[in-house]
Amino acid sequence: MRLKELIAQSWEALARNRLRSVLTMMGIVWGLATVVLLLGYGESVSQGVLAAFLGIGNNVIMIWQGQTSLQAGGQRAGKRIHFKYEDLQAIRDEAPLVRLLSAEWDDPIAYKYGDKVISISSKAVQYPYREIRKLNLARGRYFEESDFAEHRHVLIFGPNAAKKVFGNRDPVGEHVSINGQTWDVIGLLQLKIQDSSNNGPDNENVFLPFESLSDINDLRDPEMIVFQPVTGLLHTAALGQVREVLARRHNFNPKDDKSTPEWDTVEDAKDIEQFGIALRLILGFIGVLTLGVGGVGVMNIMLVSVTERTKEVGLRKALGARNRDIALQFLVEALVLTFAAGAVGMLVSVLLAHAIPPMPLYSELYKTANHEGDIVLKTSSSVMLMAFVILTFVGVTAGMWPALKASRMEPVEALRCE
Repeated sequence: MRLKELIAQSWEALARNRLRSVLTMMGIVWGLATVVLLLGYGESVSQGVLAAFLGIGNNVIMIWQGQTSLQAGGQRAGKRIHFKYEDLQAIRDEAPLVRLLSAEWDDPIAYKYGDKVISISSKAVQYPYREIRKLNLARGRYFEESDFAEHRHVLIFGPNAAKKVFGNRDPVGEHVSINGQTWDVIGLLQLKIQDSSNNGPDNENVFLPFESLSDINDLRDPEMIVFQPVTGLLHTAALGQVREVLARRHNFNPKDDKSTPEWDTVEDAKDIEQFGIALRLILGFIGVLTLGVGGVGVMNIMLVSVTERTKEVGLRKALGARNRDIALQFLVEALVLTFAAGAVGMLVSVLLAHAIPPMPLYSELYKTANHEGDIVLKTSSSVMLMAFVILTFVGVTAGMWPALKASRMEPVEALRCE
């Protein structure tokens, strides 16, 4: 029997008991809507948390000055490591797995504007820092190469840092004083969601050219080095290359991670992604349990249908129908019922996803517009595909036992049944 004929017969059988079929479908509709919404919620939460973490930048690795814990070159453990400005160029020349590199120095700086003096966390950085750390501007401009070469006194303010100094005024074009020197504000960063940082979020910081740092405190060497590997897949190898270069220049064991402690955000991002997968699995399992209740309803109605149509099964077998033909007929009938309810369930889930307002996650903390950073239920193609796979499993499972029961009936006994 062709599949088209089986589906037509299944519709006829279900239509004979419309009320029973509709009531059974309600369990599947609610169960599938639950699966889709829970999976969508899990996806939105995991993406939101990961995006907030990656506010620090993609594939960022930071390495600090530390203290040796292993002997090297005849020296005892416990030696302090102090980076040199020349280390930066050595890494660029000798570490091919490093794509972008910047020196960094972090410390509060006292800014005088008018009659007030405010101390704000500040970062002295180099030109590639913008791309490494995703510094996007709301107004003004970023540093130019000439700003570093000519030791220009220019600053870029994070939005919250700007409010502390300038209030609601546009900071771009304003001037502040540092140790009696005049510095120009050339840029204002966009407000960004960032729940991972060193020395505070970028929103709260002021940025200045690293080479201009010596005009404030006579420092020219970095206290930390920030870099980005050529690809996140090679982050460990890139970190190893950087350590080897520094180890040769400062005479320590490259396997001594205490000498140069690091923060590898690539590893942390992997952990967050695994958390997202675990969350979706847990929520998906809860949804499957709900959908499974609907599957039990389908199995129940199919067992009743098999009992009611015992004579029909016996007659078909007497006329030459094989066991697999009978089994396939009832299995298709269960799948038709399940998929029909599933289609309605997906439509209901889409409507509910659009009707449920975004749930606060980061918007209250960062005061973002348009619910940026909040949990917005999504019925993405991946969620729908996963729901369809689960639905198919439930439909096949619910229809298998009744189908096998019908196929194993003896024709003579079935025809005798009243």
